[in-house]
Amino acid sequence: MLMIDHPLAGTPYGTALQVCVVLAALCWALSVVTRDASWVDRLWSIAPAVYCLIVAVDLQFESARVNVMTALAVVWGARLTFNLALKGGYRVGREDYRWTRLRERLGSLRFHLLNATFISLGQMAIIWLFTAPIHQAWLFAGQPLRWLDYAAVACFLLFLAIEAVADVQMWRFQQNKKRLIDEGIEVEQPFMTAGLFRFSRHPSYLSEMGMWVAFYLFAVSASGQILHWTGIGCLVLILLFRSATRVGEGISSERYPGYGRYQAAVPMFIPNPFRAKSG
Repeated sequence: MLMIDHPLAGTPYGTALQVCVVLAALCWALSVVTRDASWVDRLWSIAPAVYCLIVAVDLQFESARVNVMTALAVVWGARLTFNLALKGGYRVGREDYRWTRLRERLGSLRFHLLNATFISLGQMAIIWLFTAPIHQAWLFAGQPLRWLDYAAVACFLLFLAIEAVADVQMWRFQQNKKRLIDEGIEVEQPFMTAGLFRFSRHPSYLSEMGMWVAFYLFAVSASGQILHWTGIGCLVLILLFRSATRVGEGISSERYPGYGRYQAAVPMFIPNPFRAKSG
């Protein structure tokens, strides 16, 4: 393990930071060798559980709050890992279409710079950051569970359920779309507008952001501090999803002439049933 001098050195979450640096370097190296920039995507659902387990093991699983946070990270990661595997995301060469499009737009040199800075290092740093509330829980490991912890569990599980439903709905839509194309039948509706997507264009992203905001509530409950540096991660995650969504929707607008009407009718994230319609 690398020995890096930093303010968290000697803490289990400091160890997680060093693991993060190693994983970022590994993702970059693999992306160069395979010409596939989606290695961070493949670790996205795995790394948070690993970081939380490092902290839980340090406490010998004696902190109820840390145990609950770790369990939630593991359940979240297992579901997301299964969903990515179902879509073939762990096959080398199945690069996310957004990275492929950015490579085409930026050219080889600028894309390599983006990969070395943001895609590999930057995104791994964000993953480490949005799990940082568990460090605050570790610092106050002796504090008992409070009402806010139970509220955080309820919110996290609610968003997890919404994300699971949205992913199933999208999977069924894509499978049906693929079937129609294979049978030579015209696809009248090429993008998803039904189910939860009637109320939010990206219910899975909304849920993902909501879960990690809820995760920060554990840090607030443990320390009694509303504002703390461990909340930076969920804020950066929100910015990341907004940026990634704009890139993805730009591609969708180019591919589907009717996508603009859907954008006008349905909010990007926060549902508003009074104006939502299937476009």
